[in-house]
Amino acid sequence: MDLAARIDLNDAESFPSRRDEDWKYTDVRRFLRAAPEPSPEATAAGAGPFTGLGGDELTFVNGRCDDFPGLIAEGEGEHLAALRFVSATEGTGHQAGLAIEVKSGSALTLLESYEGEAGAYVANASLTIALAEGARLERIVIAEDAEDALSFSRTEVTLGEGAAYSQTVLTTGAKLQRIETRLKHPGQGAAVRIDGVYLVSDKRHADLTTEVDHIGADGLTDQLTKGVVRDEARGVFQGRIIVRPGADGTDARMGHHALITSERGEVDAKPELEIYADDVSCAHGNTVGALDETALFYMEQRGLPTDEARSLLTQAFLMQVVDRIGHEGARERVRAWLTERL
Repeated sequence: MDLAARIDLNDAESFPSRRDEDWKYTDVRRFLRAAPEPSPEATAAGAGPFTGLGGDELTFVNGRCDDFPGLIAEGEGEHLAALRFVSATEGTGHQAGLAIEVKSGSALTLLESYEGEAGAYVANASLTIALAEGARLERIVIAEDAEDALSFSRTEVTLGEGAAYSQTVLTTGAKLQRIETRLKHPGQGAAVRIDGVYLVSDKRHADLTTEVDHIGADGLTDQLTKGVVRDEARGVFQGRIIVRPGADGTDARMGHHALITSERGEVDAKPELEIYADDVSCAHGNTVGALDETALFYMEQRGLPTDEARSLLTQAFLMQVVDRIGHEGARERVRAWLTERL
């Protein structure tokens, strides 16, 4: 099984295990060996993290969205939509599928959230996003699943020439959680920014997996992921950038940086570059460490309590990713959400 594998909650044979190379850090079969009981119809109890920022709001509760009209952005101007995936019933499983299309010359800001209002559920979401020539999309995702949930999200993105796609995913993990993005990059002036933040504690598990496949010349990819792991939690980053033959002029950068603030926390990182063209500019960086003790000592010497000093240093570390969000309202909402959890 590889990144192209699809989980289907109705088919236990589709559940990957650690024997599958691209799933070796996120062993689904360890926790799920049979199809879960289907989730019933339900309603969302509260508002989503982006509620009130404007635009249309579509809510999938236990995989269902009544009178779903589809999501297509077309015409001039800036479009905004909020998309909520709410798990509202304990001990059951559900999945949802959604297609999003941005027409040529249009721009969409997509505010997406995964919300656990119950416990011990299994949730599986599958999205396809298509950007036409010259289209723009910024996708901002907050994932806050229940601590005993299994949650999977898989997004496939295709771009037209000259399109621009930006993505920021922020998560606090779950019992087992994977948020996966696979993107076909056409080159031809198209630009991609694909970022992530994981902040996990207790025994939570967060897996951010991405693949950007450059199939044409003169494409740009800029990727930055940062994580903080506390207690006995586990953070996983798998980032793969492929530059196909003929994709000359590709400029691709990938960075992953993580902090472990406990003795039993774990980070597994696998950044990969596969380059089959000569005239390219590609690089990746990966660091995993602890907070800067010199900076911590400096702040303590000026009267800051140790816990507050650690929180401020952690905040500064993660906010570099948040600051790259283009939509001002969403950026401030994300900043507040993340600050509350530090």
